Amino acid sequence: MGRQERVAEAIKKEVSCILHDEMKDPRLGFVTITQVQVSPDLGFAKVFFSVMGKEEDRKKTKEALDSARGFIRKLVSERINLRLSPELSFKEDISTEYSVHIQEVLEEIKKLNEPSHPGEGLNKDKQEKEGSGEPEKND
Repeated sequence: MGRQERVAEAIKKEVSCILHDEMKDPRLGFVTITQVQVSPDLGFAKVFFSVMGKEEDRKKTKEALDSARGFIRKLVSERINLRLSPELSFKEDISTEYSVHIQEVLEEIKKLNEPSHPGEGLNKDKQEKEGSGEPEKND
């Protein structure tokens, strides 16, 4: 693991601790830091977060994070021994939401492909054997 990845992991850990232990902003919802991407010069860090809840909760959490960016940056720089403290930007991570949507679509497809009559869902191999007149092999 290179320096860039180590710094990203340290920032992720510290921002998570700060949000859960030291931030008292009521706008913060149930927020999780999912990923941090650090620029090669360690001057900038994109902090990706996800929030459980409605669209309104996500907007309020984003506002709270943006307004506390300086405070969070200051605490991160005190806790991580870096010459320069990276500029933080917060981005919503929608991958969890997207995966839930994909799961819902797959469930709908599964329901559409289910047989509507009992007996329609027989195993295709079994149907072919029954229809061909070949006796089934019992192992």
